Amino acid sequence: MAEAESPEKTTVNIRMTETFLADVDGTWQEEGYNSRSEFIRDVLRDAIKHPDFNRADLKAMLASEVDIQEGRTQTSDEVKADHGLAGNSDDE
Repeated sequence: MAEAESPEKTTVNIRMTETFLADVDGTWQEEGYNSRSEFIRDVLRDAIKHPDFNRADLKAMLASEVDIQEGRTQTSDEVKADHGLAGNSDDE
């Protein structure tokens, strides 16, 4: 059985602070990656596949999850009332 050719790889150098590099190293190891390079390639792939997903979206999702876990939720009727939409339901 013939092996599939793998694409040619190029080395890319980046600069970062020692503190940030320590965070990167801790993260890839905690996440179970085999190497720093594998982790960085995966993160870059995600950034390319999902360019509209950004840090603000992640923070909003995490804040929402905390609200849910701490019971800070509203019914749809409460949300409608807060936004002046009471009585404008499609269900009526």
